[in-house]
Amino acid sequence: MDYEDALMAKAAWYYYFQDMTQQQISERIGISRIRVIRLLEKARQTGMIQFSLRKGNEERLKIEKQLMETYGLEDVFVVPSPEDPQQINANIAEAASMYIRERLNESSVINIGYGDTPSRVLNNLATVAEQTITCVSLTGGVSYYLPNARSNVFNARLYLIPAPLLASSKEMADAIHQENSVKEISRMISLAQLTVVGIGSMDQAATIVHSGILSSNDLQYLAMQGAKGDILGHFIDENGQLIHSSIEDRLIATSTDKLCQLNNVIGVAAGKVKAEAILAVLKGRILDTLITDTDTAEAILAADHRL
Repeated sequence: MDYEDALMAKAAWYYYFQDMTQQQISERIGISRIRVIRLLEKARQTGMIQFSLRKGNEERLKIEKQLMETYGLEDVFVVPSPEDPQQINANIAEAASMYIRERLNESSVINIGYGDTPSRVLNNLATVAEQTITCVSLTGGVSYYLPNARSNVFNARLYLIPAPLLASSKEMADAIHQENSVKEISRMISLAQLTVVGIGSMDQAATIVHSGILSSNDLQYLAMQGAKGDILGHFIDENGQLIHSSIEDRLIATSTDKLCQLNNVIGVAAGKVKAEAILAVLKGRILDTLITDTDTAEAILAADHRL
């Protein structure tokens, strides 16, 4: 090893293993700070210093990159899958809350969709927010947006569509959409900085069935038409295209076309049972960001036969 290499190794050792600053290294070995910077850069370029991530982290980063590149996403955040599957929604909601908090300011407005995970995200945000956050509902169904009874603090200002998620008839749905209060909420939706949506599967345990909005027979009927899942109650096929049905005609929800026009649409969904539904949404290019877990991300990629 020649003098240059020896000096480079010494600088790298002090910087990466002794936590010394560039200025401290400069003073210790008697060279300029600029020289230290160049030695450290050369150490990286020549491979004297090599960086590696823990195996689990590296694998997740690779999955995130593949999802982003394949489906044109701006960002993907994959968290480790929990040992207890019952914890998956709570984990994803907590991760999404942390992700969103870093992107909020005092004037931020957040659109929130219905569903178990978005509801958890809303409650998490409202519980830990230092200032009141403003949230706008993307669908009817007021009860889905109200505070969790277990929350002692709910620091959020809610603007809700005063209507059910599913009207009794197409005519009723059309009339509700024409109400001034509903139109006002629609205008607010267009001004939000962030939009958070869940993704529903065709499983009988799906929120839209569990909450009594649709029956098992309704879900079977939609599945027979090629539905792979729903977003805001809009059922879509494997390519993310809308399934036209009497249920769609009665829905009180922001349209998928409008959703595609919004900025920073964040999908929060996890569970292998949702892989096909999430894949359909991704193919429809509805999301900007996806937050999910490792097992689900791998299942999504495995379900896409193009890969």
